[in-house]
Amino acid sequence: MNVLVIGSGGREHAIAWKLAMSPKVKTVFVCPGNGGTALEKKCENALAGVDPETEAGHAILADFAEKMDVAFSVVGPEAPLASGIVAAFHSRSLAIVGPDKRAARLEASKAFSKAFMAKYGVRTAASREFADAGFEDALRHVKAHFSQTNQPVVIKADGLAAGKGVVIANSFAEAEACLRFFMKDGAIGDAGRTVVIEDFLRGEEVSVLAAVSVRNGEGVIAPFISARDHKRRFDGDMGPNTGGMGAIAPVPDFTEEAQADFRASILEPTLKGLKAENFDYRGFIFFGLMAREGRCHLLEYNARLGDPETQAALPLLDSDFADVCAAILDGSLAESHLAWKRGAVCAPVAVAGGYPGPYRKGDCVTVNGAAPGGGELSPGVKLFAAGLRLRDGDFFTSGGRVFAVSAYGADAESARSEAYRALESARFDGMDFRKDIGR
Repeated sequence: MNVLVIGSGGREHAIAWKLAMSPKVKTVFVCPGNGGTALEKKCENALAGVDPETEAGHAILADFAEKMDVAFSVVGPEAPLASGIVAAFHSRSLAIVGPDKRAARLEASKAFSKAFMAKYGVRTAASREFADAGFEDALRHVKAHFSQTNQPVVIKADGLAAGKGVVIANSFAEAEACLRFFMKDGAIGDAGRTVVIEDFLRGEEVSVLAAVSVRNGEGVIAPFISARDHKRRFDGDMGPNTGGMGAIAPVPDFTEEAQADFRASILEPTLKGLKAENFDYRGFIFFGLMAREGRCHLLEYNARLGDPETQAALPLLDSDFADVCAAILDGSLAESHLAWKRGAVCAPVAVAGGYPGPYRKGDCVTVNGAAPGGGELSPGVKLFAAGLRLRDGDFFTSGGRVFAVSAYGADAESARSEAYRALESARFDGMDFRKDIGR
């Protein structure tokens, strides 16, 4: 069968690579893909220049899926889901892995998401919402907070902001600057006109990706192994938030006690809510957790697989990923068993100089002095391209996060050692990366 992957990042490269491993898959079309997917076995980039976030783009993609006899499509990023691509495919009886627009609001609107958590008893931080005209009210709220406590506050833009809509403010001055930046200056567009301000939680962040098959009030959530993204730009979790500087899976300190609490306090209430709201949710979900002393709080939902967590988790999946997607769509996920390899994967991300601010583009990328080829650096070590384009057989940087090197090891430390050994063989001008992913 043929399948279609929608997106252009490292997550989509990992999804396409894993689907291509299935003996049932003939061709994986990736729209628009990147330099890595262009060379991946059984993969073909397609429809360069098509915007998957627009109605016109939805129609072009649906036309392509029909023309190429695509068995199902997988949506990688959040924006096409939020703009309604699933309904466009369903209107033409085309199978697509992803929640519909209404369910995708769990990620697309922080205010909607927090209301859902409160309604169904999902454990999360206390919060308040402030809409466009509430700038002064928001200022008064954070001023009162800092006058009563020395704890930070977390300010979240309501809408999608490409990983840059969350700020941890340690003082009233920082909070005021962030609120002005989001709500008054419109620096991230409409996404920041409404904000959610919530209590700061202490603990260790954990990501749990999961397959979801919920429709007509029935269904299941099947969690993956745990992973941890390192969001801050610099070592020691310093600097600004980014789209993700690397990940490790599974998380060594995510205890059995915490896992059980996650299921009881977050996963099960979420499933209850998805059913009660009668969502059509056939896709993936991301639970961003804060774990401390065996208890978990939900920080956020994503309505798709995480990036770069996918680059760490999927290499450990021992099940046929095409079968997992088919089970999501046909309602048999409850009967499926997700098998996982023993060991660990560490995936540090190489970024362009200046990221997450203005960054360089167009620098040639080499591994051991040559083009990276299909991305296999050595047994158990894979390069997943993100901001990479292919030109005349060579790779050039085209984004802030350029690629991840995912390395397998018998345990977390051996995976880290293998990943950084491989990463040192890659080069481009201005290249940088965190040295502490997985610690």
